Amino acid sequence: GVAGRSAQERFDHLHATREQRIDRTWGRLAGAVKFLTSDPRSTTAWAKGAEGERRVAGHLQRVIGDPAVFLHDRRIPRSRANVDLLVVAPSGVWIVDAKHWSGKVEHRDVGGWFSTDPRLYVGGRDRSEAADGLERQVLAVRQAIGDPEITVVPTLCFVEAEWGWFAKPFRFRDIWVSWAQPLADMIAEPGPLDRAVVEEVAATLSARLPPMGS
Repeated sequence: GVAGRSAQERFDHLHATREQRIDRTWGRLAGAVKFLTSDPRSTTAWAKGAEGERRVAGHLQRVIGDPAVFLHDRRIPRSRANVDLLVVAPSGVWIVDAKHWSGKVEHRDVGGWFSTDPRLYVGGRDRSEAADGLERQVLAVRQAIGDPEITVVPTLCFVEAEWGWFAKPFRFRDIWVSWAQPLADMIAEPGPLDRAVVEEVAATLSARLPPMGS
């Protein structure tokens, strides 16, 4: 697979559709309209997401290198959803969901006096729903592997987000929330999987979770 391919293709489709609509509506003035206006944020978010996926994947590959196998933009069967990146390493199988979101990343508890309600905030907005998609990805990856002994670790990796002083990765609903460098350090830690098992698991995942568009 190719890092960020699905998000980039979605942006390209939306951008082209808008350009064609302007051409039909404005005729000879279409060029001026395109120059003076821009794609809506809902469209540009796809291009930004694709860039984030490429940057995260590139950093992890540079830092971790050969001990791991990288599977990009994998399709979840019977679904329109995808997995941004799977990293099969001696430490386990890591699901990396890259997010190119701005603002400070915070782990807040918004519960009352006698209850807890942990939430993930980014830039002052509640982004806890990001964990829901990862839970579905974990289920798909576990089913694809078919071996409960293999550790599967879901992660949210932020690009260009802000972190407080002395910040470090934290767990949210059993998901690691991090940025690229500490995530690379965690993935690169020694683990129980030897090279033969890493390659076998990667081959199984590659066959059962094919690249998007295949």
